[in-house]
Amino acid sequence: MDLVSLETSAENEFIKSRIVQNKVKYIWTSGRLCDFKGCDRPDLQPLHINGWFWTAELQKLAPTNDRNQNDWSESGGIGKPQPDNREAIQGGAPENCLAVLNQFYNDGVNWHDVACHHKKPWICEENDSLLKYVRFTNPNLRV
Repeated sequence: MDLVSLETSAENEFIKSRIVQNKVKYIWTSGRLCDFKGCDRPDLQPLHINGWFWTAELQKLAPTNDRNQNDWSESGGIGKPQPDNREAIQGGAPENCLAVLNQFYNDGVNWHDVACHHKKPWICEENDSLLKYVRFTNPNLRV
């Protein structure tokens, strides 16, 4: 299992409906900004637009400025569209993880970039890649 990836609109809406239904303030997803060794690839530049990906599937997210292909909030702690790297701008840690926040900034249930050190609940999912890896590395385990 890994943190949930919201690769389709249906998955995103399903998770958002559960967040609202259960009155959850926020959750972590597997969304991550590529800001480590190897992220200097041309197709990831500029990182704040093209460098986001789902770690569970190693699948790139649509560019952050393509609002029809993602669910980034139009607002946040400093009133700017997400991702805004607010915490780093204000002297804190970089916001390189993706969380779904529920009306945290009175902006609906949407994606926000958040510094990874914050404690939040998470939702996990199984995926074929992870199950294949577990079966390969643990041949005697029945999965």
